Amino acid sequence: MHVILIGPQGSGKGTQSERIRSQLNLTSIATGELFRSAIKDGTELGKQIQLIYDRGELIPDHLTVALVEERIANLAREQERGSPLVGALYDGFPRTYGQADALDRLLADRGEAVTSVIAIDVPRETLMRRLAGRRVCAVCGRVYNVDFDPPTIDAVCDTCRGPVLQRADDTQEAVGKRLDLYELETAPLVERYAEEGILTRVDGDRVIDSVTDAIVAAIQERIPVVATRGR
Repeated sequence: MHVILIGPQGSGKGTQSERIRSQLNLTSIATGELFRSAIKDGTELGKQIQLIYDRGELIPDHLTVALVEERIANLAREQERGSPLVGALYDGFPRTYGQADALDRLLADRGEAVTSVIAIDVPRETLMRRLAGRRVCAVCGRVYNVDFDPPTIDAVCDTCRGPVLQRADDTQEAVGKRLDLYELETAPLVERYAEEGILTRVDGDRVIDSVTDAIVAAIQERIPVVATRGR
């Protein structure tokens, strides 16, 4: 089973990914995690990624795809050894048509295919409030939101009494640019997967448990058609 979560930053993908994986026995394939792990382990791919990071450049698709391919192969080996994992949940990948094409090829080579794609829909104004309202403790890293979960004392962390600040990439302008980039590069994938008949749109502007239940139900509904698409 290969499930893709699509949604802009602030839509709750990270929160939902953790919940869904635990319920459905899926491993995580999140590019950010893969990059950090490769760098930490000192692999050849990790060394290349570190050099690119040091230059302040974006990671090219061929390296991202190579890491994803490696993780899929590892998953297969884990399953052969009796792992209870039944598939993967992709968060942050694919981001572009090129990455989507590459994923299709990787899975087709294994006689598999994307099972289900979940698009988490949240109004832009809500995303702006969630992201631009985010504040982080400079000492312990606890995250707050000025609208939904502010510290008891303004700008002072409840946990360690450290200063609670807004990160440079959480300003209104920076958030707007990130959302614009999502609309340009990733949002078109929603239509692509809709045309393939494997997309479900989920309202992400409600309580977390309700969003989780809707996503799990949508994934489970498509499980019987996996074999058909894989042929």
